[in-house]
Amino acid sequence: MATVARPASRRRAILSPPAEAQRGRTRKDLRAMTADGAIFSVMVGIGETYLPAFVLAAGMGELAAGLVATLPMVAGALLQLVSPAAVRWLGSHRRWVVLCAACQAMAFLPLAMAAWSGCISHWLVFGMAAVYWGSGMAAGPAWNSWAATLVPGAMRAGYFAHRTRFSQLGVLMGFLTGGFTLQYFAGTSRAITAFAALFLTAAVCRLISAGLLASQSEPTPPGNNHHRVSLAQLLAPRRSDGALLIYFFAVQTAAQIAGPYFTPYMLKHIRFSYYEYVALIATSYATKAVALPALGRLARRIGATQLLWVGGLAIAPVSAFWLVSNSFGYLLLVQVAAGLAWAGYELAMCLLFFEAIRDDERTSVLTTYNAGNAVATALGALLGGGILRLVGEAPETYLMIFGLSSIARLAAMLCLLRVPREEHTAEGAEQCRSLNGV
Repeated sequence: MATVARPASRRRAILSPPAEAQRGRTRKDLRAMTADGAIFSVMVGIGETYLPAFVLAAGMGELAAGLVATLPMVAGALLQLVSPAAVRWLGSHRRWVVLCAACQAMAFLPLAMAAWSGCISHWLVFGMAAVYWGSGMAAGPAWNSWAATLVPGAMRAGYFAHRTRFSQLGVLMGFLTGGFTLQYFAGTSRAITAFAALFLTAAVCRLISAGLLASQSEPTPPGNNHHRVSLAQLLAPRRSDGALLIYFFAVQTAAQIAGPYFTPYMLKHIRFSYYEYVALIATSYATKAVALPALGRLARRIGATQLLWVGGLAIAPVSAFWLVSNSFGYLLLVQVAAGLAWAGYELAMCLLFFEAIRDDERTSVLTTYNAGNAVATALGALLGGGILRLVGEAPETYLMIFGLSSIARLAAMLCLLRVPREEHTAEGAEQCRSLNGV
């Protein structure tokens, strides 16, 4: 006798109620996680990226504008060192991440009030920037550990690729909205108060993000099997990722010699409008988004280490390209090249670093890495800022530090000679393409 297949509806009915409930819970968590990524990214685009422009508009000077996006990261790195202990004390990744997200949102409120009133001080701006970076960096390692328990392994590649598209769109939307708002009020008596609207919007976005985080479940609370790994242990010769970290720190230092000073150079010396400034930055973001799928396929063909070599060599001359011309059209092409080069470097970096972290060391290693990366960022910014201070804030000095940054990036390639060959997986490539943090 032939066997009659049950209708799909009957097959679904066989599933136990707990299994159906779990599937529903997972779908709800993933929708909330996607929405959180998009709303968080709007905050980054409309708030974080305009801190240097705010410092310039407040008349604090070009050096302060360059340092505000980097120096507070050192204080933030110190604040986020409490993350592993805080997770253990609270007994929950979710509680700690939500608390950090709320603190990050609150950091924008004093900035918004200062912009509205016109009473702006260096201490306020740098202090709130430190709170912003500290709370954000503290949330990151815990969120990564938590997210790994929410997204089933079989669907991680597809899900995170889907999530990153919304995140990239959120950054662009926030950045473009902020730029258009500032350009609309540029040259008026309300030019500085326009930043109040940007920072208030950023705070609201992060509070909504915190609510979405709170709505997600925590199926696997942190246990007692998490190992603490110090920076000295992480850089020990016996660890395969030690040489890799040294290279990453060297590149970060080299890049930040120039990175923080492109904004004051564009707005103060080339005198680009906010429209032109936004177009240049958005071009780099858009190029990254378009290039990543092809770079992911390239990584699968040639391997992550080879892609890191390609990306490392490609990012070396990018800042020196600014020495050629100040033409807006030319710099648009430079931003396309920069976006492509950095997309390859960052994808290879993620592939090699993400897969090297053991599950029981993830929160500790990422916390330590954040601290070391912040120190490298501040060191590079201080080197560039020191040259500006000693030589003078003239256009030629900016071109000098742009060229020096390119030389330092090329010299950092020597550290890559000690990086061992590592295998990678296609799934890892997809995850690294899409993971943006909290």
